[in-house]
Amino acid sequence: MDSFIKLSNFPKLLPYAQLFWQGILVTVLLSVFTVVIGFCIALILALMRLSNFCPLRFLGLDKNGHRKQRGFLAAVGRFNPLNFLATAYVEILRSTPVIVQVFIIYYGVFSLIKLPSFLMFGFIRFDRFFPGVVALGLNSGAYLCEIIRAGIQSIDGGQTEAARSLGLSQSQNMRYVILPQAVKNILPAIANEFVIIIKESAITYTIGVQDIMSAVNAVKGATFIIIEPLLVATAIYFCLCFPTSKLIAYFERRMSRGDKR
Repeated sequence: MDSFIKLSNFPKLLPYAQLFWQGILVTVLLSVFTVVIGFCIALILALMRLSNFCPLRFLGLDKNGHRKQRGFLAAVGRFNPLNFLATAYVEILRSTPVIVQVFIIYYGVFSLIKLPSFLMFGFIRFDRFFPGVVALGLNSGAYLCEIIRAGIQSIDGGQTEAARSLGLSQSQNMRYVILPQAVKNILPAIANEFVIIIKESAITYTIGVQDIMSAVNAVKGATFIIIEPLLVATAIYFCLCFPTSKLIAYFERRMSRGDKR
């Protein structure tokens, strides 16, 4: 296998250009679906972490109805199961490698769930693509959760007080007042997560998803050339990520104009 860069090797890659084009489409689809799934999961997790649901609150009250400050019952009364579950999810997903999560989802979860086997767009295997999207979406949700939670907490508390004075309920306040402002603040961070996912999606080739790295492996197996396909893959990822980053920076500047005094 040739481990040196040779210009004469690049023309040998032309017959496999279709594989790289297909890999680009798969990578973009993976990234888009992952961000959508991750955002939905993250929004639910962020609301769970910000909730004040303490079903055993009464155990933490003294005989006068005041909250105890110390003791086991005081801790039990402050226990929030929603916050605990969301925090555990975020910490576990953020503290384990993505490739381990992909393998657990594909070889563990989806070995028990029979997925339909058909081709999307004529070449994407659904039974490989869908587990990859689920695994990346679950991982992305853990990171986006902290972004959304920080965005919600960045909104001034006076906004909530003003909403209550207008008679809005807590859910209406969150839907019409807090979330629209929070999304505006965190949109650049969400867009940056999209760029990160474009690069992280390369890990799904290990379960047979036909992305850019899968094309590299196919070319390597057919031609015994390794460096040149990797350079092509590097250029493709750069062409996907760099313009996206500049587009994000442009919209971020446009959105921040109204905040300047």
